[in-house]
Amino acid sequence: MLKIGGQRVPHKTVLLVLSDSVLIVIGLLLASGLRLYQSGLFSGGFEGMRTVLRFGVVVLVCELSLYYHDLYDFQILKRHSEMFARLLQAFGISCAVLALCYYVHPPLSLGRGIAALAAPTILAFSLGWRLLLDKADALLHRPERVLIVGTGPAGISLTREIISRPELNLKVVGFLDEKGENIGKSLVNPGIIGAVSEVSSIADMQKVDRIVLSLAERRGCTPSQQLLHLKFAGVPVEDAHSCYERISGRILLERLSPSWLILSSGFRKSAFVLACKRVADIIAALFGLVLSAPVMAAVAVAIWLETGSPILFRQTRTGLFGRHFQILKFRSMYQNAEASGPAWAAQDDRRITRVGAFIRKSRLDELPQLFNVLRGDMSLVGPRPEQPHFVALLQQSIPFYDQRHTVRPGITGWAQIKYQYGASLEESKVKLELDLFYIKHLSTLLDLAIIFETVKVMLLGRGAK
Repeated sequence: MLKIGGQRVPHKTVLLVLSDSVLIVIGLLLASGLRLYQSGLFSGGFEGMRTVLRFGVVVLVCELSLYYHDLYDFQILKRHSEMFARLLQAFGISCAVLALCYYVHPPLSLGRGIAALAAPTILAFSLGWRLLLDKADALLHRPERVLIVGTGPAGISLTREIISRPELNLKVVGFLDEKGENIGKSLVNPGIIGAVSEVSSIADMQKVDRIVLSLAERRGCTPSQQLLHLKFAGVPVEDAHSCYERISGRILLERLSPSWLILSSGFRKSAFVLACKRVADIIAALFGLVLSAPVMAAVAVAIWLETGSPILFRQTRTGLFGRHFQILKFRSMYQNAEASGPAWAAQDDRRITRVGAFIRKSRLDELPQLFNVLRGDMSLVGPRPEQPHFVALLQQSIPFYDQRHTVRPGITGWAQIKYQYGASLEESKVKLELDLFYIKHLSTLLDLAIIFETVKVMLLGRGAK
């Protein structure tokens, strides 16, 4: 099972990525064969490793374009008109990028004739395959049938997550009530189909593949013997929090006990991994400052022309182990915007300038934080640092909030790519759930995946306020 950090990548997504690569290669082979046959060069037209390299560049560019156009999101694949429009955009951008590559390095080119034949062929293959996948879910393999034992909020949240993500290929058959009451009542969809005390017979009758425990009250309600029998019969049994974490990339805070965090695997901060992370931060920050210097200069001029100086905005934030530091950002608000005290940014915030709106949406306002990374205040990847005023407020309202300060804060992070801008208590709670997942599964691979996804967030301007 492929995982990023501790989050499972659905088999269906892996299948689509691999099949896209195969279809692109088949499209290129067909186009090359037809073109070379027409030219009488078929027998000598394929040149071993050079052809492999040329095909590999096309596959890489097309796969990246498909990914950045959300064409591995199965919610979009169900909206056929939107999917077709995104496919056109994705392959249009692929053609433009490949044309630029061929201009810079002509030996990579397959030739205009092959490109003209391959583009519509690959587009047709990709569209047809996605339509087929959408219609033939049941032919791949039947959904894994899940039974929720208990009516606790964690199980309800888990069911909502499963319903919203059809690519997981999971089906909740129902809930079991702790006291055997309210049978037939709908909690999400489906509802309560029996009592906890009947778990063994209901699991057998419903042909259940997995049992998830979400008991509102475990004392005196857990059918230990029946669950033990099912476990030894080969039916996986797991806690709702563990299942939710695995499929959503979040550690759900609803009724989360400290013992779950204490006994859970992960949260290991290897000295070697932290040292490598710091070295990578310094190298990346230096390269980032050099490469982004022209962009930073342009942003500075734009801010100065619109609202004058200061160009940079300094603000106290809470970092590693609760220490305070001064964060650097390009100023995106009018001067003295927080004279009356700190406040969360809101949608269509009137304090934000026109230049500020653009650099926030594109995340260009964060570029000066590369200096914070060099100074050791921040990392490239980690939980976003908050103002001390909001930290004090959130510590009182959200359990385990202090745990996000056990790693360096980051310019980008798991919460930034998975969720919108946190501008309320409830949104901050969701972001903490994502931050806890990142801290638990901290690794170089997860950091690379976050940076890769951050590029998409910047290009599409998601989550900014």
